This record gives sequence, structure tokens and C-alpha cells, in this order.
Amino acid sequence: MGESRTELIEWLNNLLQINYTKIEQCGTGGAYCQVMDSVYGDVPMVRVKMNAKHEYEFLANYKVLQNVFKAHKVDKPIPVDKLVKCKMQDNLEFLQWIRRFWDQNSPGGEYDAVGRRKGAATDTPHTIAPVAPRVRSAASSGSGGLTAPSGAARTGGGKTPTGGPRAGSGLGGGAANAKLQEELKQVKEDVDALEMERNFYFNKLRDIEILVQNQMEVLETEGKTDDVLNSIQAILYKTE
Repeated sequence: MGESRTELIEWLNNLLQINYTKIEQCGTGGAYCQVMDSVYGDVPMVRVKMNAKHEYEFLANYKVLQNVFKAHKVDKPIPVDKLVKCKMQDNLEFLQWIRRFWDQNSPGGEYDAVGRRKGAATDTPHTIAPVAPRVRSAASSGSGGLTAPSGAARTGGGKTPTGGPRAGSGLGGGAANAKLQEELKQVKEDVDALEMERNFYFNKLRDIEILVQNQMEVLETEGKTDDVLNSIQAILYKTE
């Protein structure tokens, strides 16, 4: 019953007039938002970044998607924590669901995908991974930030037994291992503390972003703009 990855990508590209080559690219959330727009026609596409390249942009897209689901009473949990990792299997399952939902609810007729997103760029990277892996992947998976220290532990653990006998002291190797374990424990505690601090400030920025976006959307419907809000949004989205 479910289509293959190739069929799904072909359907998505034809519907949205994009040029995706991998299921993983859907993890940015932009395509999911526009598929829902093709069904309801009321998704604020001005707030959707089809060319999202950073994790905070992915999350902003999913916030839009969650609002659409809530507004139209779509009873389907969105596994944001999994989808933003841009892994094939998680996004394949969600895209299959999206396709079934579209088949059942699409109003039919022509859908002007390019016009709805006002010609915005869609150049999503062919290979996607969260930026700053030691911090950001830790926030996504809870342990990704420990990849490098864990690798160091395995390397150290492999060398210590070899070096121990040469020194003629097995106890020395045990003490070295204990010290290494203590250092790794401290590294993990430091990373956990950094994650908590990062998430604390990130959530505050997200609240500000949502307030700004909501107000800008209201002003847009009234044909107005606000220079202060534009400046705040520019600061929030600045990557340098």
C-alpha cells in the first residue's frame, strides 16, 4: 500500500515544484508545511523557510506545522524530536502518513506551489545534519554531544591494558582507567549543564520569535509593517 521512497519523492517534487533527492531533506519541515497548505490553503507560507539549513529554522517550521494541525483538528502527533534529526526512516514514515492524508483530504485542482511561497528559495541541502554537533545534537538526542569524549574513552581504554604489562603493573592500569572514568563523568556533567543552559536561553528566544511572528502576521493581514519587529526578527535569524 505504501509507496516507495522514489515514488514519494517524485510526488512531493511534482506537487510542490521542488527538487528534493532524498527523504531526509523533508526533516527541515518546510515540505510538510506546504503539503498541508495544498490541502487547506491557509498555511502562513511567509513564515515557512523552505531552504532551512539550521536546527532553529527546522523547529520554527515545525511550530507552524503544529499550529496548522491544531487549527484543523488533525489528530496526529508530530514527532518533532525525531524528524529534525533528518533520519531517513522517521521521515519516511511521516511522509507516508502525509501522503495518505493528502490523498484523503486534497481538494483537487491545480495548486500554485511557487506562488504560495512567493518564489522563496527551496535549496535545501542534499545532506543535512544539525549544526554544531557537539552541542546541538546533544540537545536533540541527549547523548550526541558525548560522541567525541566517548571515542576518547574507547581509545584510552584500548591502550591502557597494552601499556600496563609493559610497565609491569596491572594496578597502574586500573588506576589510570579509574581516573579516565572520573574525567569522563565530569565531561558528561559539564555537557549536561551546557545543554540545560542552552535550552533555557533557546526557549526564551523561541517565545520571543513566536510573539514577533504572530504580530507580523497580524500586521501583514492589515497591509502594515513594523521596523522594530523586522529588526528583532533579523537579529533572531542572524547566523553570524
